[in-house]
Order: sequence, then C-alpha cells, then structure tokens
Amino acid sequence: MLTPVAIMTVDRFPRHNTGAMVKEIKEFVFDDAAIIAGCLSQWGVSTGMIGTAVGDDPRGHALARQLEDLGVQADVRFTKAYATPLEVDVSDRRGARTYFWQRTPEMLATLDEADLSLMEGARLMYVDWYDGEEHITRAMEEAKRLDVPVFLNLEFGHKDVNLLKRYAKYTTICQAVTDAAQLGKNKSLMQTARKLLNAGIKTALITMAKEGCLVAQGSEIVRVFAPKVKAVDACGAGATFSAGFAYGTLQGWGIEHSARFATAAASLKVTRAGLEMFPIDEIHAVAERLKVEYLTFRDNQFHRLGKLISVQQKVIVHESRKLVRHAADSLNSKKRASQKSAAKRK
Repeated sequence: MLTPVAIMTVDRFPRHNTGAMVKEIKEFVFDDAAIIAGCLSQWGVSTGMIGTAVGDDPRGHALARQLEDLGVQADVRFTKAYATPLEVDVSDRRGARTYFWQRTPEMLATLDEADLSLMEGARLMYVDWYDGEEHITRAMEEAKRLDVPVFLNLEFGHKDVNLLKRYAKYTTICQAVTDAAQLGKNKSLMQTARKLLNAGIKTALITMAKEGCLVAQGSEIVRVFAPKVKAVDACGAGATFSAGFAYGTLQGWGIEHSARFATAAASLKVTRAGLEMFPIDEIHAVAERLKVEYLTFRDNQFHRLGKLISVQQKVIVHESRKLVRHAADSLNSKKRASQKSAAKRK
C-alpha cells in the first residue's frame, strides 16, 4: 500500500467534540514497505518499491516525488479511478499513536497488476500480510521463482494456523507480535516463536515494543532488551525494526548483531516524530550496550543459556539513555546549523 501520511504530536488527546494544540507535524510516505524502503535508502542501501496505484492528483504526484527524493526506485502508477488516500497519525506525549487511514479493496486490487520486474536481482523482498493474501501471494511466488528471500511482516496473522502454513512455504524471515509478548510475558513469546519455527520459517522475529525482541533461527535464539527512552512518536517503530533487521541481514550479520541494531534503531526512532533515521554509527553505539539473553531450541523446547551483560545493568540503562540523548542533541544541532546557513544565504 502506498499512501502519504501526516504524523501529528500532541500533549494529550482532547475530549470528544473539542480540540487540541498540535506540537509538531511531519509528512512522509507510508505504509510499512515504503517506510522500510525509505529507511534503508537513508542508510545507503539501494531499494525499490512495488506498491498500489495512487490518484492522478497533486497528492499522488507529490508522493512520487517524495520517493524519488528518498532515493527509492519506484514505478508509481497513477489512476483516475480514485483520489490518492491519506493517513493521519496522532501521537500523544507517551508515544502512543492513533491512526486514521483509507484502505479500500479497490486500492489494494491494483497490486494485482503491479510490475514485478524490480524483483529481478534483488537480495531481499519485504511484504506485509495486511495488504491481503489474495494480493501479496503473486509477489511471494515470483520471489520464490527468482530465489529472492522473503521478509514477511505477519503481525497477529500467525493466530490463523492455516494462513501461517500457506505463507511459510514462501517465507525466510517472519516478523510477528502478540499482545501478551508486548507486555513481556515469556510464555506467549516462546509459543509464538516455536509456532513460526515449526511452520518451517528459517528466522522468526517476535517484537515486544518497549520490552525489546526475540529472534530465533534454527537452534539459536537471542532475546534483546530495549533501552529505556522517552517516547515521542511510536508511529513507524515496528517498520524501523524491520528495516534494521533487514539491513543487518543484507550486511551478512548474525542474528544477534542484526537484532541489536534493529532494536536500537526502533528505540531511537520513537524519541522524535517522523521517519528521518539516525546515522548508523549512532545506532551501533546504542546497540552494542543492549542487554542480551541467550537461549537454544532443542526437543521442541526453549532452554535458557544465560545472559551477556557487558557492564552492570544500571550502567547499561544509564549509558543507553545518554547515547539516545546525545544522538537526538546531535541531530538537533545539525538542523540548527543548517537553518542558520540557509538564513545566511537568504
């Protein structure tokens, strides 16, 4: 799905039939696949986007220009059948977001006619389950034919065992979530990971919001704990995690390195509104200090092997917070310098 988005931050949501002052507005290209393409492009990875058609209107043409400005290859198709959709996301001061979107069967059906030639020579294809099985299977089948690994964002879709089974035959990396896992409940976390592995998926990613993530590949499992940060805007955090793990995979990293990087990238992202990514070196600085727990998968059971903690936990949390603040301050300084430079030129 391709759609422009306006991300607004407010202190708190207003009561019904009243208003609220908006603190900040950021505009970007959505949905998750477009976010990931944009993230990876900002990190120097060549990316392409195969998406739904957009309206042949100013908003649709502006979206195409945004993708081009991001360095994302895309043959954006324009249609007169409908207007370009718009998503509006509102984040409160705790980082929680409420979204309003347009996603009609007519829009999603345009995926069925999308040109898949961009997949030739690709090293990885990301696809979202919520675009609909009837629309994404064609691309997954083509990826399998071309021997391109598929990264599927399945979210809560794993609850449908038959759907999981159908997707598993195409999928190399699968990202999933459960409400219980996001609350840090290990039983749900382990059950979901085991379900994905038993379905035949090579790499299972279970995201847990502020609790971090678990990544399982074969008998190797790592649990990465996220740093404590001040959340401003959680919109796009899951997609940023996906982009981070995809980046690590494309670099040939192991699952621990990739999971650390993905967790750090997503944690930094929520500290500010919008989808401008932090530099790779700043993400690495946070990633290398995260607490990691090791497990193994044997006899259809998970076994805890121990924890790797480079320094005491209090120091890890303290240093992670310092690095997050430093990264944010660094970006703000660069922005102020850029604004002063622009003012001088004027």
